[in-house]
Amino acid sequence: MTRLFERRSQDKLAQRSLFLLSTLPFILIGLIFAALLRRFWPILSVTSLWDLLTGQVWKPLQGLFGFYPFIMGTIWVTAVAMILAAPPCLLAAIYLVEYAGSRLRAVIKPLLDLLAAIPSVVYGVWGLAAIVPWVKGSLAPFCQRWLGFIPLFRSENPTGFSVIAGSLTLAVMVAPFIIAMTYEVLQTVPEGMRQASLAIGATRWQTVRYALLPHSMAGIIASIVLGSSRALGETMAVLMVVGNVAKVPGSILDPAYPLPALIANNYGEMMSIPLYDAALLGAALILLVMVLIFNIGSTLVLRQILRGRKS
Repeated sequence: MTRLFERRSQDKLAQRSLFLLSTLPFILIGLIFAALLRRFWPILSVTSLWDLLTGQVWKPLQGLFGFYPFIMGTIWVTAVAMILAAPPCLLAAIYLVEYAGSRLRAVIKPLLDLLAAIPSVVYGVWGLAAIVPWVKGSLAPFCQRWLGFIPLFRSENPTGFSVIAGSLTLAVMVAPFIIAMTYEVLQTVPEGMRQASLAIGATRWQTVRYALLPHSMAGIIASIVLGSSRALGETMAVLMVVGNVAKVPGSILDPAYPLPALIANNYGEMMSIPLYDAALLGAALILLVMVLIFNIGSTLVLRQILRGRKS
């Protein structure tokens, strides 16, 4: 009886300890949120939150802190990056799982790990040296000539430092993560499902389309969501190529100014200006809320997909 009591006590202690550890992420997020809100509060006492979120003028010397251009810049760069990255990454993962030989996979997998380990500043320098000149010299003239009738591809004075430059750099950065995670998701599909599809006469592509993708769609979406979350908070590589102009972009050729770039460029400087510190900490809080909303919304969508499959 004594041993049984000890074992049960140990089991309860382990259960409670694991529960506390599992709540640490929520506690940490709450502490970060509270600390940022505390530092952001002084500016809220003189300016309403709505005015800060919808204001389009950023002039700290005059006490004007409009976050709208930075919020839209973050959304523009991240959305375009994921539109560019998601389809090629999905196709690359499908190829590695279903078509590539074992030798090719043995070569490509370490290369993906190497790309994921490259510091973001290196991607930024590469974007500055290669992507920005290409956008200015080739992509922008092409868009102006052939797609200029579409506002999305029209700009008055393209310099190369633009939404598309930042998005291309981000797309290359997040591609190894998305490919690696999608690859692991597709690998979990039971081999029997593949064999059954091929046995009834389906081609390899039909097996992928009608068997593998529906079975692993939730995991694929989760991979893209994780890649998007990383792209939302990326700083160094983006601020080097995106232009950093506090204006809402009207096309992919216009410069932008994402929230992470705003914080990195200005924090630690001009802190003597009243409310400047509060405004930058507010930018960090807004970015945190954006990431939380995006992840919570994506989780709800995934649950709906899973419920639809079960029903």
